[in-house]
Amino acid sequence: MLIALGGNLAAAAPDTHLTCEALQRCGLTVHISTKLNRSHLMPGAQGLILPTLGRTEEDMQASGRQFVTVEDSFSMVHASEGIGKPLASTQKSETAIVAGIAHAVLGKDKLDWLALADDYNRIRDHIAATIPGFTDFNTRCDEPGGFWLGNAAAQLRFATPSGKAEFSAAPLPTSVCPQSSAPFVLQTLRSHDQYNTTIYGLDDRYRGVYGQRDVLFMHPEDIRGLGLSDGDRVDITTQSVDGIERRVEGFRLVAYDIPRGNLAAYYPETNPLVPLSSFGDGTGTPTSKSVPVSVTPSVAQETLRIA
Repeated sequence: MLIALGGNLAAAAPDTHLTCEALQRCGLTVHISTKLNRSHLMPGAQGLILPTLGRTEEDMQASGRQFVTVEDSFSMVHASEGIGKPLASTQKSETAIVAGIAHAVLGKDKLDWLALADDYNRIRDHIAATIPGFTDFNTRCDEPGGFWLGNAAAQLRFATPSGKAEFSAAPLPTSVCPQSSAPFVLQTLRSHDQYNTTIYGLDDRYRGVYGQRDVLFMHPEDIRGLGLSDGDRVDITTQSVDGIERRVEGFRLVAYDIPRGNLAAYYPETNPLVPLSSFGDGTGTPTSKSVPVSVTPSVAQETLRIA
């Protein structure tokens, strides 16, 4: 069984095709979502889509209007309260849905889940009692602009023997990209108009790309070395140790000031190239920033030229 709280797991995970197959082998998939996405097309034997309130919509519970809290990149925690009218009176908040599932499965012997859904202040009281830095959580939510959670690095506090920041360096492994089979190393990245896998637009003003996302950034000399030109369409293939060929097609070359031998492309479009079997030592993180690949003229483009 899989329960997904928002997100687009099928697209966000590496090895997209294998991930989709795994989702469809589940006995039950449950998605709690504000809008439809591609993962909803990959259900298990049984699939549920539970529509939930978005953060911009009014959340009314038994104790009245509710708010949640968010932490920004400056470690400031502040309230977030929706004002939009829900599309239907039957729409539930994510908190109410999760609490309802927990109540049905676990009961209320240990915790009154439904009471938490009735009043989110009770949830924040539990957080204040268990997580450092959140003392008087509910009271501090009233502070204008939110409150500062704290940041050890910003305060120059480091849990090291010296009490100072300590840096180390390690050489890149030569096995990441054997030149004989994969002349390039691909990193996946986000565009300007993107938050995680949510794509708000097709523009990337950071890199001068507009109206498209199926692009591959490559050094001009590397483009010429392949006998290609800026704007040509190419196919990208992963050279994987597991013997499985992974491929995406029809990406437009963009000449870019990037180190030779290195490539960059957006995710989730290039997530199908990242093998599940390739992950960081000790972290388990997919090697999405270091994918050995080869680049060839697009099969579709070559067909068009012949025609």
